[in-house]
Amino acid sequence: MTVTYRPGTLADSFAVFQVFLKSIMDYSERMNVQAITGGNDPEMLNAIWQKRKPLFDFLAETASRFWVAERDGEILGYARTLEHDGFQELTEFFMAPNQQSAGVGSGLLSRAFADTSARYRTIIATLDERALFNYMRLGVYGRIMLKYFSRKAEKVTVPTDLTIEPIDLSAHLEAVNRIDREILSHTRGGIHRWLASMREGFVYKRGGEVVGYGYVGGNHGPFAVLNADDFPAVLAHAESLAAEKGDDFGVSVPLVNQKAVDYFVKRKYRVDAFTAVLMSNVPFGKFENYLTFAPEFFL
Repeated sequence: MTVTYRPGTLADSFAVFQVFLKSIMDYSERMNVQAITGGNDPEMLNAIWQKRKPLFDFLAETASRFWVAERDGEILGYARTLEHDGFQELTEFFMAPNQQSAGVGSGLLSRAFADTSARYRTIIATLDERALFNYMRLGVYGRIMLKYFSRKAEKVTVPTDLTIEPIDLSAHLEAVNRIDREILSHTRGGIHRWLASMREGFVYKRGGEVVGYGYVGGNHGPFAVLNADDFPAVLAHAESLAAEKGDDFGVSVPLVNQKAVDYFVKRKYRVDAFTAVLMSNVPFGKFENYLTFAPEFFL
């Protein structure tokens, strides 16, 4: 039967989520890592979907390009990107396990991640060799390894001169954009507005000036600080908030972020077996000053 390609819509969210889940579970089995468990159980599938639905709906509604490949009404794979401020980010590229060598993926990538006028083109990728080859063929290359650190949260106190306040984007977005421009080389107001609606957001001030921000809740993140020495205090604050709720605390960490890694090692955090790699067309950013959004769909 013929494979057809069409733009994806919000109505496709659950179907592409199922493709995502099957692909990640297949990858986990092949790599002997535990990324997601229980996806074959209908009750567990529904529980995972309810947790991920806001994210999948957000990605569907804000994608600059969203393409699905289907045959006889069944979605075989999908790919989509976000674009903001000269920055193109492939948020997802997933194929059903039995379709990964059928050439469908190349058709999706050529539509969703075609070269544009974007200065920076990025992917947070798994270590799947087939996907990596496709990405490198499109001119993006591995830059930084990401690992997820987590533990049962505890109350932690770290001396600091920072003032920590709840984020108010009507007052703080200009400062947040300034920080993103310095650390990530682009701004992304739409993502911050969604993050602030889903997680507890905070700004970190010194002398009345905003010098960082962070989001607590879900899988936590992102966090950004202009001075990396502030990470122990920022992370202690976030972990303490999680401890008040009896939750785990975890963050996706660029391994060049020495200050954050030192905090997690000292606190005896677990390092997840799953590994992601940030790929880009050119080097950019100050990732020693940054912790990414988790799960790692976008920076």
